Amino acid sequence: MQAIHTKEEFDKIINSDKPVIVKFYANWCPDCKRMDMFIGDILEAYNAYDWYEVNSDEIEGIAQENEVMGIPSLLIFQDGKKLAHQHSAFTKSPEEVTAFLEKELA
Repeated sequence: MQAIHTKEEFDKIINSDKPVIVKFYANWCPDCKRMDMFIGDILEAYNAYDWYEVNSDEIEGIAQENEVMGIPSLLIFQDGKKLAHQHSAFTKSPEEVTAFLEKELA
C-alpha cells in the first residue's frame, strides 16, 4: 500500500481511469492497527487494484473533504469521483472489508 503525502498527490491518484482504493488511517488509531494485522491477505486477493493510504492527521482537511468521519475507512475512487465508502464501524474484520470490496468492485 503506497502512502499519499500531499493533497496534490491525492488528487492525481483519485483521477485514475480505473478504480483505486484509499485507506484513511491515523497512527494513534487502535482499529487502524487491528486492520493492518489482516489487510495483507486482502491486498493480495485484490492486487489487480492500486491501494493507497492517507494519514488523516498528515494532510489537513482531506478527511473532512471526503466525508471521513471515522477511521479506518476505505474509499474507492475513479475519475476523481468517490464511488464507494466503507466507514470505520464496518471495517473491523476481514470479512466486512472483503464483503465491501466484493460488492463495490463487482
